[in-house]
Amino acid sequence: MSTPKLFHPARAGDIELKNRIVMAPLTRNRASDGDNLPMDIHVEYYTQRADAGLIVTEATQISPEGKGYAWTPGIYSDAQVEAWKNVTDAVHEAGGKIVMQLWHVGRISHNSLQEDGKQPVAPSAIRAEAPTFDGEKMVDVSEPRALRLDELPRIVEDYRKAAENAKKAGFDGVEVHGANGYLLDQFLKDGSNKRTDDYGGSYQNRMRLLLEVLDVVEGVWGPARTGLRLSPFSAANDATDSDPAALAEALVDALKDRGLAYVHVIEGQTGGSRDAVPDSVDLRSLKDRLGTTWMANNGYDRDLAIDRVESGDADLVAFGVPYIANPDLAKRLERNAALNTPDKDTFYGGGREGYVDYPFLEQVATASNTAAE
Repeated sequence: MSTPKLFHPARAGDIELKNRIVMAPLTRNRASDGDNLPMDIHVEYYTQRADAGLIVTEATQISPEGKGYAWTPGIYSDAQVEAWKNVTDAVHEAGGKIVMQLWHVGRISHNSLQEDGKQPVAPSAIRAEAPTFDGEKMVDVSEPRALRLDELPRIVEDYRKAAENAKKAGFDGVEVHGANGYLLDQFLKDGSNKRTDDYGGSYQNRMRLLLEVLDVVEGVWGPARTGLRLSPFSAANDATDSDPAALAEALVDALKDRGLAYVHVIEGQTGGSRDAVPDSVDLRSLKDRLGTTWMANNGYDRDLAIDRVESGDADLVAFGVPYIANPDLAKRLERNAALNTPDKDTFYGGGREGYVDYPFLEQVATASNTAAE
């Protein structure tokens, strides 16, 4: 029997991948407090997972304003660049490829996480029905203020600087986070965007900020090393749209000629049902219209991933939670080996426990052999 295509080498734009398995971005809340630096355990964590065809880092804020959760890393200071370079150097030495996910949370933040206790920003002054973590407990997000028209060039410039910093840090590319109810997704969805200027109303206007961000990021990296994450069908973080099918089609038409490295699509509700895709939507048709590497995400297991890649419905498959507990997930999937069970109590915050101490397949086998003797 031939090896399934999922385990064959592939390309995402100009990024060569040893397989089609992607480690999805996973917020783990383990950056240093205050200066938002990745630490030595981040080096170990990402290097352990270098068997993925591609690693997408945890969401990384492009500016202090872009922060929405305690202990999440940034990419806006020289110290952060140097700390991330330790990660990329180690991943590359282990034979892996890694891109950084660029993040601005918009309204999914709390005053206590903003400089000088300022209000979070958003397309419109509408508070989301969503929680965040302030470093002590889960709290409701704060009411945001609407960004002024003259502030939007600053937001775009922050993305450009973050893209430049990611290049200095040695990444293989970047992924713009345009999903899951964060700032760019808030502009895309008419439930969170009530603007009446050039950035609200029509699909063209609601996509404007996203496309301006892609322009400057591509200016740094080139389109073939720029990825984009989208979740048009998801209501994550209270970002809803009255017609997600039409929004998805508008996005595909706006992106199809850009030559991006890939588009990373949440197929359904983020971390929830795949059935949230409207009946009128044919994902394969959208993929074919897009004409760009389609990175599929949401509820994939080994069998579904193999099936979708073999059929051409997906080019790459991103796995999230399975990569938390299985640093060698790609190897386990190829061998159809049993997976470690993740400990949900250690998903967010903490230290090494539940972060870098999950056993590799060889360690499990050794322990089993020892027990049998």
